Amino acid sequence: MFKNKKVLAYLLVAVSTIAATLAFYFWQVAYSPNLNVDGKEKFVLYVPKNSTYESLMDTLHKHKIINDEVAFGFMTKRMGLRESLRPGRYEIKPNSANKEIISKIRSGNQDPVKLTFNNVRTKDDLIKKIGTKLDFDSNLLLEKIKNEEECAKYGFTSETIMCMFLPDTYFIYWDSSVDDFLKRMNTEYKKFWNEKRLSQAQAINMTPIQVGVMASIVQSETNKPDEMPRVAGVYVNRIATNMPLQADPTVKFAVGDFSLKRILTKHLSISSPYNTYRNTGLPPGPIALPERVALDAVLGYEKHNYTYFCAKEDFSGYHNFAATYTEHLKNADIYQAALDARGIK
Repeated sequence: MFKNKKVLAYLLVAVSTIAATLAFYFWQVAYSPNLNVDGKEKFVLYVPKNSTYESLMDTLHKHKIINDEVAFGFMTKRMGLRESLRPGRYEIKPNSANKEIISKIRSGNQDPVKLTFNNVRTKDDLIKKIGTKLDFDSNLLLEKIKNEEECAKYGFTSETIMCMFLPDTYFIYWDSSVDDFLKRMNTEYKKFWNEKRLSQAQAINMTPIQVGVMASIVQSETNKPDEMPRVAGVYVNRIATNMPLQADPTVKFAVGDFSLKRILTKHLSISSPYNTYRNTGLPPGPIALPERVALDAVLGYEKHNYTYFCAKEDFSGYHNFAATYTEHLKNADIYQAALDARGIK
């Protein structure tokens, strides 16, 4: 009897030891760090649409990210990742354990891409800014913003659609479709054009699109926020008197050469609806993505009697303004002399 109890005690100890060992092993498999990156870095894992478990493991193996692939594979099966792989962009923190990594991917709890675009003049420029930062084909985006039916869905034409893209930094999910991206940009556009700004536009007899077109010209003329309302006032005065805007940046846009330092007679004669020396009123679309500061400058333009302005001879980026053509010619001569002195042609 005593001997049987002793054997039973040994068995209980053995079973307990085995159970404890297995429990410790499973705890390690689930919760021990299993990411092979430097402690100060994170690994960004991209899981494209239609990815398979095998392609995921190939990616992890290729980058040598997982220390113990056997343990990771065991946990993926146990947690059902193989049947519920969610596409997206996942930032995996240093010292992450199998359970944490798998839970993040299985739940689709992805991390957005930081997308910034500014200083954009053309549709091709916009496509280059987006590039491969999102999972969709940027050429498909280009096709859509050139298509009249697609642009009409958002209240624009192919000429005016660029007004919808407000330069800024956005956080967007990597696996967003082209339509998702366009809807997001349209949402941001509508947020900007709140009741107050819509009322301001109505007060100056302009539509939001017209404000956007003028803003694109204003910001192309000056990069000084404090001068933008004054420049906008010049264009408002010109439109009010049916004077051509005669905005050099529109000619550069029409020519397709933004590096021009001087606008010559041959440039002014080009036949284009964007040549504001030959046409009155605003051009049919923006010549750049209108910045928020420029949009607000147009909405709150400075009221004055200036109808001309010319770059200052000190090359500060500011301008000399004039109410008469005679005064403007004097300012222009001073600036041309400064260009000649520097050998700028």
